[in-house]
Amino acid sequence: MDREYLDFEKPIKDIDDKIAERKALIDKGNGGNSDLAALESKRDKIITGIHSKLNRWQRVQLARHPQRPYSLDYINALAPDFIELHGDRHFGDDAAVITGIGSIDEYKVAFVAQQKGRNTKDNISRNFGMMRPEGYRKALRIMKLAEKYNLPIISLIDTPGAYPGIGAEERGQGEAIAKNLLEMSKLKTPIIAVVIGEGASGGALGIGICDRMLMLENSWYSVITPEGCASILWHDSGKAKRAAEALKVTSADLEEMGICDKIIKEPIGGAHSDPYKMFALLKKILKDELKAFKKIPKESLFDNRIERYDKIGAFTVEA
Repeated sequence: MDREYLDFEKPIKDIDDKIAERKALIDKGNGGNSDLAALESKRDKIITGIHSKLNRWQRVQLARHPQRPYSLDYINALAPDFIELHGDRHFGDDAAVITGIGSIDEYKVAFVAQQKGRNTKDNISRNFGMMRPEGYRKALRIMKLAEKYNLPIISLIDTPGAYPGIGAEERGQGEAIAKNLLEMSKLKTPIIAVVIGEGASGGALGIGICDRMLMLENSWYSVITPEGCASILWHDSGKAKRAAEALKVTSADLEEMGICDKIIKEPIGGAHSDPYKMFALLKKILKDELKAFKKIPKESLFDNRIERYDKIGAFTVEA
């Protein structure tokens, strides 16, 4: 698949075009490998330079990159024995969320993961990663199953928000999300949430209550999308860049606020530039997290969660 470039990545495209031309000449017996090596070295420097000074809006764009790995890509790489479980036992099956059980090497876990589509047909099926009430109820059903069998829960977050349609509201969207918040806070099994792309609004929070919050370097997490915020505040979604800066949506911002526990560095150029390296990085970190939870008594999880969320948003006012 040909690489897609974002607007701020134009210098990368220019050097990639030169590299492609040089490789074509080498294949024809014209030109040397030393020229190619120099171009590839220059390319690495350009990418490093661009990605070392990304603003918040550019990171939002990277989180939405159409070639970025999605939840199923991670699940298939992390747990080849993954078995998907369907349905909420009330209304139907929501394809915007993948749930099931699998093994990350020696660790058996339950997965709850939001899934987008790669093309128009797939996106319609997956509803662009926007969960409906039955999706949240399916997620909770699997999380309760995980609690019953002492399986840690891995929650992969990647959504522009919960589905805002009339049918979703009629079937109790708000209640479904609220119930997940209540029930997840009480689960007697560890929950590790990983923001792999977008984490917007209650759509993300509905599977986001956790003991450990991890974020990929170029992911974002906020109460609303930058476009939605700009539309409300300035009646202009085109001011999304300004909104992203005001909202402080990046992984670095969330870590500073005490919401994100760990930032996972991405390969140079973003997760989509080297998916297999990204899979390996996440796998190692998840195994470290799962190993650490082995030492924590199950009875302590509830109190630890209370302490964790009590700290978020706390501030002092000087007299």
